[in-house]
Parts: sequence; C-alpha cells; structure tokens
Amino acid sequence: MSASPLVMPPVRLLPAEELAQLALSVPLLDRALRLARWAAPERAVDAMGELLDADLDAAAGELGLTGEDAGEDAEVDGLGEAAQAWAVAVDSGLVVLEIDEEAEESTPLGEAAGRAVPGEAYERVAAGDPQDVLEVWLAAAEAALAEAASPDIEQLRDALDDGEGAAAHEPDWDPDEEAEFLDTALANLYTLMALDDGTDTGQGAVPLPVLAASLVVPDEMDQPSDAVLEEVTEVMLRLDDHFRLLAPAGLVDYQPVDEALIDEEDEPALPEPGDELDPAEISRYGLVRLTPLGVHGLRELLIDAGASAPAVGDLAGATGTDLLNALAGYPDHAARAEAELWLTDRKPVDAARELLAAGRGSDDGAPARRLMCQQTLTLVGAEAEPALREVLDDRQLGGLARVWLTESGASDVPTPDADMIFWLTIDTLAAQLDADDDPELLSDLVRDLVARHDGFFDAAWRVEHPATADVLEAMGRLHPDRRAAKDARKAAFKARSRDGS
Repeated sequence: MSASPLVMPPVRLLPAEELAQLALSVPLLDRALRLARWAAPERAVDAMGELLDADLDAAAGELGLTGEDAGEDAEVDGLGEAAQAWAVAVDSGLVVLEIDEEAEESTPLGEAAGRAVPGEAYERVAAGDPQDVLEVWLAAAEAALAEAASPDIEQLRDALDDGEGAAAHEPDWDPDEEAEFLDTALANLYTLMALDDGTDTGQGAVPLPVLAASLVVPDEMDQPSDAVLEEVTEVMLRLDDHFRLLAPAGLVDYQPVDEALIDEEDEPALPEPGDELDPAEISRYGLVRLTPLGVHGLRELLIDAGASAPAVGDLAGATGTDLLNALAGYPDHAARAEAELWLTDRKPVDAARELLAAGRGSDDGAPARRLMCQQTLTLVGAEAEPALREVLDDRQLGGLARVWLTESGASDVPTPDADMIFWLTIDTLAAQLDADDDPELLSDLVRDLVARHDGFFDAAWRVEHPATADVLEAMGRLHPDRRAAKDARKAAFKARSRDGS
C-alpha cells in the first residue's frame, strides 16, 4: 500500500486462531504450501528462480492441475497456475532460492542455475502458530496484489500488435498507477464495509457500481453526468479484472458482473440514476466484499502505510477519556460494540464514575465526550445509579444524569430548571455539529427543537456555554424557515457580544 494519512473507521476482526484456519484453506496459499512440501529436500531452478520444464509439469500434476483428461487449453492454464503457486511460495519465503551469482549471470533461462529448498517460513507454518500462518498468508496476498497490478500477457500483446500492420507502440500501462488505483479501491471497500451497520441484506457486500462511483464521482456531485457514468463503467471493468485475480488469494469474495448485461462494446449497461432495483437485480452488476482474512490483511497493510486503522476492542483497556474521545469519531454500531467491550470487566458504578469524570471539561471536544458518555451510560445497569446521583448538581453533567435516571425508572429525580435544559440542549447540538452529522437530519432536529420551545432564541443566547454562539450561528444556517434563521443569527450576535468576541 502507498503511504497514507488516512484515518479509517474501526473494523471487527475474527480471533487469530480462526483467521489462521481460514488462511490455510485459501487456494493460493494451500497450493504454495503443497509445492514447498513437494520441493523437499531440493528442486533445481533456473537463473530466475523458476522451475525447469519437467519439474513444472510435475508441480502441476502434484496440484491436480493437469492430467490425462485435461485438454490442451486446460493443460496450459494448469502450468500457468502451477507457476503462479511456485512464485507465491518463493515470494512468501516458503521456499528459499540458492543460486550462485556467477551461475545466475551465465546460465541460460530454462537451464538449472541453482536450487530451491523449503524455507523458514514453511517451518513456521508447519509449527502452527496462528501469527506465523497469518504473516505468511499476508506475504502471499501481497504477491497477488502485485500481480493484479501488473499487465496481463494478452493485454501486452494486444497493445503491441495494435494497428493494422503498423509498427508496435509502447503499451499504455503504468504498474505504479495501477497499484495506486487498486490500493485506493481496496481502501474504499474497507471503509464502505466498516461503515455498514449490518442491517443491509447484502451481508456487507458492496455493489460494484457503488465502489466504482466512490473512485470517480465527486462528493459534491448530486447527479452524475453521462461522461462520469461512462467513467464509472470503465472503472467497473478494471475492478472486475483485479477482483477475479484477488479472489483466490482469500482477500475478497467476488460475484462478477452478469455477462448478459454486457453489450457489444463490452461495457455493462448501468441502470439510470434513480432506478429502483431489487437486491437480485443489483447483484447482477457485481458484488464484492472483503473476506474476514481480507479485512485483517488490508488493515495490516494500512497500518504499515501509516494509516490509523483501529479494530473494535482496541480500547478495552483505555481510560474513560481516551474511550470517549475515540468513540466520538466512530460509527454508531462500532461505538456501541466498543463501549460494550470497555464495560465488560468494570463494575457498573466504577465505570459510570470514570465516564462522568471524563465527560467534564470546557475544551472543544468536551461536548462530544459528554454525548458519548450519555450514550455509553445507556449500556450500564441500575447498579450505576449512585454515580449518577453524585453529579446531579454538576452544571455540565446534571442534565445528562437526570436523563439517565429518568430513563432507568429511578424515583425522586429532581426536575431540571430552564437553565440546565437549555445548557444541555446547546451542549448536545455542539456535539452533533462537531460530528458533522447529516445536514438534512440536523435541519429537521433544529426545526423541531425551535417549534417545541416558544422564544427559544431569546433564551438560548443567554446560555453560558463556550459553544453557544457557534451553535446558534449553525442553527441559522440549518433552519429551513427564513424568519427563524434570521432570529438564530441575531441570537448568535448577542451571544458573541455578551462574550466580548
């Protein structure tokens, strides 16, 4: 993966033991392991480290890729797959090449120049440690990624032979550019799957047009132009080639585009924008998802490239402050899962006290921490009630404590005064605005809030909260009614004047 400053959403990972079992069943790694075992104690290789013709035939037979019943085309394909499996065995360290420099320079290709012997990686996999298995699988997957970004031999021939008898021209293929394209596509797929809350019936699978559009369509474009849609189609076909190659490596599960949708120009006819399609129809345009192994492997590559790529459970031992700060940037489903794991080994009353203490503050991130505190406390049982009652008189926490106690069915909950209600309202809106939530949903929230409280803005500007003026100014932008929006801007002005800013 190329260097990246990305901050990725958190993902769920299977335990290492389960991932290792999956890795051992991946076709690409399974074949490479079988060839490493077959190569013992040694096999002759040419100057490029490739098997000699006779041994390549034997390797294909060992993998069941050739035989008496195979046709000529199947025989050729089988030899190619055997050569690929051998290359993966070499690249991942399952076999080690021993070729003298002199022999490497002087021996013609196809003749023995050295030998290959089982490597340390093979011994580590044979020992069965899950982390060792996963490291070797990831090396094999990286080899598959490199191959996917390389031009196909047929593509090169077509490019070189293009032109009716004309002189061959340089192929239009940049491996670095293609590798970056594939890296970006996989990072987008990783993000789309991480943001999926599991309610989609596609079980995390992303329609190929959606993934292609994420690479092409600008965020600010509401209605893609014909030119953009054409580019989406071209990107779909590029992704189709890549994902077919990556599936045997265990990185993705891929359902290709239905060939019946491809027209004479070899381009799938995309549905028109706004067309209603049922899941079965959507699947005909291709579906792709990262496998559990793919999620693990891509996360490792992202971290190596400098990205922040958390996993659910990373914060189980974190402080309350670190937890709440992190949860503010998590999708709702991931935040809940992370909070549940954080609470697992803590007594409810102790956890509540730590969360409430972490929620205090007047810094810019404090409103978001308090909102996350309030949401996390909904997962705590009634045993936490004493901790909530301890902060009833706290200016910053008293409002959310009353909400928790009321929703928990507690008795004798003090009624909040107007100042506390408005302070909590401003605080909650500040957190939601900081999270950059859906503007349409925020607009509805602002409209309903103002409708429920007569004279809202006249009271709101008096709230002594660090974010009062900013919240009122945002409400002026979000409220759909022009008069109410104007009132919000006036209130923001008053709040700034009061604060001398």
